Amino acid sequence: MITVSENAKAQVSKLKGDDSVSQEAFIRVGVKGGGCSGLSYVMDFDTELKDDDKVFEDKGVKIVVDKKSFLYLVGTELDYAGGLNGKGFSFINPNASRTCGCGESFSI
Repeated sequence: MITVSENAKAQVSKLKGDDSVSQEAFIRVGVKGGGCSGLSYVMDFDTELKDDDKVFEDKGVKIVVDKKSFLYLVGTELDYAGGLNGKGFSFINPNASRTCGCGESFSI
């Protein structure tokens, strides 16, 4: 399962309140090769499910991940911080053995 922190839930609700994001949209998360640690996180709004997608819902936020990425993301929490030292979504991934300083890439 992929979970969502209260801060992430609030930010997703805020973003879905914009006219540019459909109310039917869900959060699609995934992993791609690249970044200084080998693998990078990807995240976006989407409205179309694919055949190999896994669907989760936590705190009213629907999260979708492809089957391959799920192997790297199982047990991950999506968080959000809005402070002066960094603003944005982050992934708290218990499977990552190493992460880069910015937190956007990891290795297993």
